[in-house]
Amino acid sequence: MAVDVLTEVVIDRPVREVAEYAGDPSNAPEWYANIESIEWRTEPPVTVGSRMDFVAHFLGRRLAYTYEIVELVPLERLVMRTAQGPFPMETSYQWSSSGDRSTHMSLRNRGEPTGFAGVAAPLMSAAMRRANQKDLARLKSLLESR
Repeated sequence: MAVDVLTEVVIDRPVREVAEYAGDPSNAPEWYANIESIEWRTEPPVTVGSRMDFVAHFLGRRLAYTYEIVELVPLERLVMRTAQGPFPMETSYQWSSSGDRSTHMSLRNRGEPTGFAGVAAPLMSAAMRRANQKDLARLKSLLESR
């Protein structure tokens, strides 16, 4: 069973500010509660083909995986896929203007878990949705308090 979780938020900051901050993987540990660390495998900044190693904790497990940037439209869209890790996953961010100085941001995670993770996909989706909502709220709070 597939996992496909879409979460959205409106942040009272300009698109450029939100996209530049959220689209830089180095900032992920600051606003993703479950991401412990990130290490670049390629030199920053983010470009198509960039790779980075993430260490996260999710559902009581430590996860180590490598993401690769597969699509980048600056200030509009970023898509990354796991190149190595527990199961194939794609994470995408989209940013668009929402009023004069606000940004609509969407965060989408989708993948095809296998083995036990495949059986637990509905539980995983629900947990991922809750985590993403908290992470986007944290991002919103961080950026709006600047």
